[in-house]
Amino acid sequence: MALRPRTRVRLAFRALHRRRLRPGDARPELRRAAGLFGRLGAAAWQRRAEQELRAAGVATDRTPVGAGAPLTAQQLEVARPAASGLSNKEIGARLYLSPRTVGAHLYRIFPKLGITSRSALRDALDSLRSTGKEGTMT
Repeated sequence: MALRPRTRVRLAFRALHRRRLRPGDARPELRRAAGLFGRLGAAAWQRRAEQELRAAGVATDRTPVGAGAPLTAQQLEVARPAASGLSNKEIGARLYLSPRTVGAHLYRIFPKLGITSRSALRDALDSLRSTGKEGTMT
């Protein structure tokens, strides 16, 4: 997908405004950029614009492009013990995975669920379970 260079430049310009302690000037343009990137399906650029918005003090909708995608069986195996509070090392020992592999799975799980922390993982899994979307992908 080809993004117009002008859109990327506008994002960079508003990010600069925010960094120069002028977040108020940057917020409207950052909102427009995040929306445009989302409509274009440019997930990486959308996340970048949302990061700038959060840094400018704006709460953003944490539902990235592709959020709500079902988890694989392996991801569910990793997510359930993580949601119950186990560390990567403990999960790895139970599933015969390295802690780094567990972390990589969690890194992929969080965006799918639209979350950014382990503390939100339990609620997200409960929500998936209640809607019947848990583990519909293989």
